[in-house]
Amino acid sequence: MSTLKKGYFYSSAAAVSMLAASMVIPGSAQAQEVQDNAPIVVTGTRIQNPGTVSASPISAIDAQEIKQQGAVNIENVLNRMPMVTPDANENVSNGADGTAKINLRNLGSNRNLILVNGQRLLPIQATDVNFIPSSLVQRIDVVTGGASAVYGSDAVSGVVNFILKDDLEGVHADAQYGFSIHHNVNSERRSLLADTGYENAPHLPIDGEKFDANIAMGTNFAEDRGNVTAYFGYRKVKPIVQSDRDVSACALDPNGDRTGYLCGGSSNNEYGLFQPLDGPNRNVRLVNTKDGNRTWVPYNNDYVYNYAPLNYFQRSDERFTAGAFAHYEVAPAAEIYGSFMFMDDHTYSQVAPSALWQGETYTINCDNPLMSASQGQQLCGSAYGSSATQDLFIGYRPVAGNARPRRDSLRHTDYRVSGGVKGEIAEGITYDTNVLYSRVLYQENYQNDIDPDKAKNALLVVDDNGTPTCQSALDGTDPSCVPLDAFAYGAISEEAFDYIYAPTFTRGVDTETVLSGNVSADLTPYGVISPWASQGIGAVFGIEHRRETLLFEADALAQAKGTTESDGKFNVTEFYTEIQVPILEDMPFADELTVTGGYRLSDYSSIDKNISTYKVELVYAPIPDLRLRGSYNRAIRAPNISELYASQSLGNVSGNDPCAGSSPSAGLDQCIASGLTAEQYGNVPECPAETCVALGGGNPNLEPETADTYTFGMVVQPRIIPRLTLTADYFDIKVKDYISSVSAQLIINQCTQTGDPYFCGLFHRDPRSGVLFGTDGYVESTTQNTGSLKTSGIDFGLRYSVPLGQGMLALNFDGTWLNELVNEPLPGLGSYDCKGLFGPTCGQPSPAWRHQARITWSDDADLFSLSLNWRYIGGTSLTNNSDQELLTGDTYVINDKLPAYNYFDLTSSAKLTDELSMRVGINNLFDKDPPAIAQGLLYQFGNGNTYPGVYDVAGRSVFISLSADF
Repeated sequence: MSTLKKGYFYSSAAAVSMLAASMVIPGSAQAQEVQDNAPIVVTGTRIQNPGTVSASPISAIDAQEIKQQGAVNIENVLNRMPMVTPDANENVSNGADGTAKINLRNLGSNRNLILVNGQRLLPIQATDVNFIPSSLVQRIDVVTGGASAVYGSDAVSGVVNFILKDDLEGVHADAQYGFSIHHNVNSERRSLLADTGYENAPHLPIDGEKFDANIAMGTNFAEDRGNVTAYFGYRKVKPIVQSDRDVSACALDPNGDRTGYLCGGSSNNEYGLFQPLDGPNRNVRLVNTKDGNRTWVPYNNDYVYNYAPLNYFQRSDERFTAGAFAHYEVAPAAEIYGSFMFMDDHTYSQVAPSALWQGETYTINCDNPLMSASQGQQLCGSAYGSSATQDLFIGYRPVAGNARPRRDSLRHTDYRVSGGVKGEIAEGITYDTNVLYSRVLYQENYQNDIDPDKAKNALLVVDDNGTPTCQSALDGTDPSCVPLDAFAYGAISEEAFDYIYAPTFTRGVDTETVLSGNVSADLTPYGVISPWASQGIGAVFGIEHRRETLLFEADALAQAKGTTESDGKFNVTEFYTEIQVPILEDMPFADELTVTGGYRLSDYSSIDKNISTYKVELVYAPIPDLRLRGSYNRAIRAPNISELYASQSLGNVSGNDPCAGSSPSAGLDQCIASGLTAEQYGNVPECPAETCVALGGGNPNLEPETADTYTFGMVVQPRIIPRLTLTADYFDIKVKDYISSVSAQLIINQCTQTGDPYFCGLFHRDPRSGVLFGTDGYVESTTQNTGSLKTSGIDFGLRYSVPLGQGMLALNFDGTWLNELVNEPLPGLGSYDCKGLFGPTCGQPSPAWRHQARITWSDDADLFSLSLNWRYIGGTSLTNNSDQELLTGDTYVINDKLPAYNYFDLTSSAKLTDELSMRVGINNLFDKDPPAIAQGLLYQFGNGNTYPGVYDVAGRSVFISLSADF
């Protein structure tokens, strides 16, 4: 079988160029392998035989598709693929870490590996695809099956390999400007806002501007035996606030019977909520009146705070990138190569102003001169006017006056240096040795947050010769204390604001060092060939040593608020091999039969045993038109350094406490099992805004995960229909003992519904009030080895191009049918299937069907093209309404189902001169609104009453770009 025939995915470079506008090109990597004896790069295997074709399903995104999308953020390109579930992205605000990650098969971004030219991008826990210079991307290969035997731990669900151009000759420059323009015409949302008295979103906001400029330049030297390529990039993204979209201008709550929406929000409101923990109004929620008088009345939902408007729907961001690639062939047996990559990315998330949060126990003295007599009597009863004190919860968000939204300054400075020597030491025998070092510096400055200790000092106020004065200022414990007048709406002074606001600072450093070497052999010249084949056995043998470190530091105030410092390190030494045996070629009913095996042995310093991973792959082509492929991978994923050593801290999570409120939905015995006392039952405050608190963080006692991955597929290229390719690949992945945390709501439900002592043992209720929020009430949800994850389904692909007029019409289609997405939280507990569902526990929508189809017409002279893209996201149902035992919750009429969504994108490109080209595009052509979802039904990556990673939230987006090549 000839080399050209072996690459029959596409038989020539011409076939590749005809499909250059495609979104996903299975086999495009193989097409490049047979051109002009170019170096072989096959993602999914390290074997470098001529004609090697990966048996693993590979989808590829080419540079043209990135341009057609007008993508400034590379993760958005990948998130459109039907086998990818959005992860950390630009639309996450509250809780954002500033990175962009990829999540294959919805198994978690920590279970797929990100590579650059076949090498690890960054430490897995600090992976950030913002680091990728989009101007140098030739293609993105996505292996959607296990690849741990080839690339090591973390490649359970697959690999994303960015193939960058490192041999540029000349100068390539590109500049793009884009913005969003959205018609706010949702009458239902606008009526709701008006009826509630909130300001409506503007009718036609133009915002979210994005500017991206890149330049890359390269030159050959030494008679083309060497090349240096350098690049520089700048990106600026302006924010979108939630007040500028109908769907997010107010926080949506369900009404009483869950048949409609209310403009809800948080009981940590702008007027001031007070809930005494003792005294005549124990556990009664009182609130300052809206007129600014020093009067308390019973709290009701008329006082809820709409925290939505100031929150970011799209974060602001500024990024600088730079780097260089170089290689020089000293001799055929020694080519020196190296690279340097740098990024400085600074983004801000923004959320509603800080508050004196419920759950923090505050103390007010009964002779506080800032209280009115009626307030003092409601708080202290007969003790009013004395030096006695009263403990209470306060939910006061002082937005009247010098209040500022909380802003989280997130900065990542990344470095990556790689160098090595490779060459051919004998015919068919090559080697490659490499050193890789990467470092990620993370700096966070959380601004405009209230220091609870200062607020506590500022609430203890006494009369000092007619002047209200902090007790701490008089006794010298805090001379700078300024009294906090929390007893009337809008009464806090500017000086008090300046006193209680205090920023926190945290800093993290992640490093990774990799030493590697391998020898690859094509044994054809040595006659090591099957009697029925023309291509010899191929093999690779390698060794890799990797060392990772983590350091996380926090200032005193951050530590006082519950953040803990951490540090850790581990190393691993690995031996690996792959062997490929072509058994049959060019025979009747056996155009090709090839078997490939792979094995990797890993010795981790953090684990007391060696780990083995392995794979077996089979390719069978009975005729050139049909190619069958299958594989089995046993993957072992060791816990990464963050899962082992990340600091433990308290954080907000979506949740409801069934033991809270005056009429708890859970019975007395169940609530006692969760840590309540009989006296507390019926007197526990509810989690504010359906947000409870959980303790999360690392666990140094974790064990590895194990995973089994099966893939079976076919590629059909009928010779009677030129330029047609059909693919179908079945996948089945199961991960056991998966490393995660049990969701807080599942812990709550299992304890209160079943009394299971394991789950009830994870409760840490506030000993005084019994609440599950604040600093003393939470559920324990740290990282641990849990149960199992399982997913299966089928990926479909179609590529077809046909001459039309004076050009070529190309159709490219990719779809994924999800058969199951099963989670077993703990062995023996039972499981639930998230296929076709969204909501608490399952999180983002997991539709049974997603696809993307692009049709492009290009003229023969390559002067003009027009492309229409269709994105389809299937409908999903609410987990609460499911009949699955572990998912069932309060039934909702609203959000019972999310409809199927269709988005259309239009792009046109034209060559203005030999050197200059222009692109113009519109994404979300018909300006479709995202679905509105009640805030209590949102889970991870939910923001602004929807899931902005799944659905377009900016509205219609327009971009224009100019490219120049010299």
